[in-house]
Amino acid sequence: MKKNKRGQKRKTVLWVILVSFWTFFLAVIFSLVTQLLLKDLHSVIISFVLLIIVILIGIFFDIIGTAITAADERPFHAKAAKKIFGAKKGIYLVRNAEQVANFCNDVIGDISGIISGSIGAIIIIKLATGIPQPNEIYYSIVMAGIVSALTVGGKAYGKSLAINNSIEIVLSTARLLTAFDKVFFWKNPRRRRVKQKL
Repeated sequence: MKKNKRGQKRKTVLWVILVSFWTFFLAVIFSLVTQLLLKDLHSVIISFVLLIIVILIGIFFDIIGTAITAADERPFHAKAAKKIFGAKKGIYLVRNAEQVANFCNDVIGDISGIISGSIGAIIIIKLATGIPQPNEIYYSIVMAGIVSALTVGGKAYGKSLAINNSIEIVLSTARLLTAFDKVFFWKNPRRRRVKQKL
């Protein structure tokens, strides 16, 4: 029992370190890309479109994380027995729901929140150019309200959607990840045959 607890604690500590590293790495990359895109971009409309895309990314990953947390493992075993594409990956996602949800909801969610805030600030600066100081404050308040309303409202709807359609969402995600694995981590079947013969 003590060994299991120690192993679990060590696993948790490693996961915290790993997820902290990935959060820092992804936040820096996404923030840098966003800043580069908006640096020479003078169109407020395109900036708004980019803001909406970032918010939608956060909502999308929040839906996946919530669906994986809400999903039951048993239907995926039945699907895996029927050799349905992506079912095995679905089992893996549900078994590791805590880590997957942490990455989707917290890591990606927080990063998208930070970036959407940065984009909102840049839009305010563009709108407020040549406008008296008091109006700039009003723009800032309204923009904060818009970003918050879209994010919270979108995630509220997304959570309801995720809970009611958890199996379908997890299976779709699993299929996408399985296809990704096959494309980027494809192994030569000839090598497998050679290994089997040896």
